[in-house]
Amino acid sequence: MKTQLEEIQPDNDSSFHIMVNPRLNDFFFWHFHPEFELVFIDGASGTRHVGEHISRYEDSDLVFIGSNIPHLNFDYGVKTDYEKVVLHIQPNFLKEAFNNTPELLAIQQLFEKSQHGLAFTGALKKEVGERMKRLSILPKFQQFLEVLQLFQILANANDIEFLHPEPVENQHNKKEQERLKRIYQFIDDNFQRKIDIEEVSELSHLTIPAFCRYFKKMTRLTFTEFLGHYRINQAKKLLRLDKNVSETCFECGFESLSYFNRTFKKITGENPMSFKKRYQ
Repeated sequence: MKTQLEEIQPDNDSSFHIMVNPRLNDFFFWHFHPEFELVFIDGASGTRHVGEHISRYEDSDLVFIGSNIPHLNFDYGVKTDYEKVVLHIQPNFLKEAFNNTPELLAIQQLFEKSQHGLAFTGALKKEVGERMKRLSILPKFQQFLEVLQLFQILANANDIEFLHPEPVENQHNKKEQERLKRIYQFIDDNFQRKIDIEEVSELSHLTIPAFCRYFKKMTRLTFTEFLGHYRINQAKKLLRLDKNVSETCFECGFESLSYFNRTFKKITGENPMSFKKRYQ
């Protein structure tokens, strides 16, 4: 999985894009997108990392994320069997209607609150989650009505947690998106060799200290941490294709087998050989 600004296309004849059980638990996918996102995961315990907020969820989670808030895939590192539904909503969804339809006021306010990142708890979480699982099989018009119903339920919820006390600042204007795209593309093209931070800072037209501050602000990771996660993601793909550990190590840009093994275990919790055997 290539880590990048995620570009999402709505489903045909729809304001939404629905993904049912996308399996990303073996991939660290720190990303952002203009679309709003409602995500439900069931049968799993894991890390909820939205913007600067990091916490644990247990058994299930239901979160509504505003536009361009960076976040980690909720199933990262999950080992149990689980179900996940992700609903992406176009950033201009009901924009004109919000201004002219009093009945939509509560939903409009919910969308505004989503810039804090919202987590829902209690019985409501399960109710909304079960209805989300059925969204993809509904005809388009019934799907639209059901999504409105779900957002109305969430808008009136009491069991709600704000993940940030203030709205998350939209750091990803067009210029920043283009800069991050260049960096991600550079990593994708060059991860198999040694990458000096000077190269990336020059690509970004920043000094090394300024680049380090910028990258940490935008991704919540240092460049070295990010590159390590990216290389381990690539290593997982090669191991699942039955590459041996040594080949995988050097094809993913690691300069020593011992460092590869340490990094792999630090990020995944298991060594490369154990991972390989688990998928054979």
